[in-house]
Amino acid sequence: MSSRRNFLKKAGAAGALGMAGLSGCIGSIGGGEDSVTFLLTPSESDVDIKQQYQPLFEYLESEASVTVESEVAADYAAVYQAFKSGQADLADSSPTIAIQGGNEGVTEVMGIRVAYGAAKYFSLMTTTPDSGIEELTDLEGETVAFADRLSTSGSLFPLYMLKEAGLDTGSAPDGEPVDFTGQWSDHSTARETLVNRDEVVAAGTGAFSVAPHVPEDQFPQQFLDISAENDGDLGTAEPQLDLLAASDPIPRAPIIVRSELESGMKSTLTDALTSVTQDDLINEDLGEDQQLWFTGVEPGTVEDYEPIQNVIDTLGITLGQ
Repeated sequence: MSSRRNFLKKAGAAGALGMAGLSGCIGSIGGGEDSVTFLLTPSESDVDIKQQYQPLFEYLESEASVTVESEVAADYAAVYQAFKSGQADLADSSPTIAIQGGNEGVTEVMGIRVAYGAAKYFSLMTTTPDSGIEELTDLEGETVAFADRLSTSGSLFPLYMLKEAGLDTGSAPDGEPVDFTGQWSDHSTARETLVNRDEVVAAGTGAFSVAPHVPEDQFPQQFLDISAENDGDLGTAEPQLDLLAASDPIPRAPIIVRSELESGMKSTLTDALTSVTQDDLINEDLGEDQQLWFTGVEPGTVEDYEPIQNVIDTLGITLGQ
């Protein structure tokens, strides 16, 4: 276990888009032909993701006759390094990792996670009611908080919305924007930074992190029609946040598999994963607000993420650099 943890720490230090090779990684953490390693990346800093995923691990062990080992990566960059180095077999991934992995033949999409029947979700740009910010162009010269640099809903789509509004995003997310200052962390930290630090006047996050803080009447109809976050909780959480912009619908995040995993095991795991039900994913030891955010997995391929590829191209991002 110690070599695995050291690897993940080193991978995290490689930087969000800096995919330089790492040293000191030995062996396979899968541990054998009937053992697979599932790598996790927390999207919320205040959630025990291993506990959340335990029911899924137990389900896969039962349905696919494997032993599942798990580890938590520092960030999305560490996830990709682990796959490139043969240190992971499965992962809950961002679409950007799936796209890069597909382009380079390192990973394949096993399935797309679904939340309460919705296979798409939204990125939101929010501000505080007293910030004086009324539209995205008002963010010129200001400080904006984001999630992980590779996060689709917490970085790429917010940057895309800012660029479409006419702001110069510079070399972000790999580098720094020109027309505003960016701070990257995770979804919940970005939200809390917006609330608690006066110099931060807006945040770009997934809707799951901030939607309950935004009054229902501020959302566009498209969001209300298809977002799983429209579950009766909109505008019920304190403190209130105001909506600056909502993205177009985004394909939900995938679960990916190492391309070189033995084909029979890969097929068995994929069949099991895409048959999982909401009941299979419930951890009875956790409260309702601590459960996994997804309720199933539908079949998918990397081609499902073409809308995200368009955002990557628009921002001028070269994955892997």
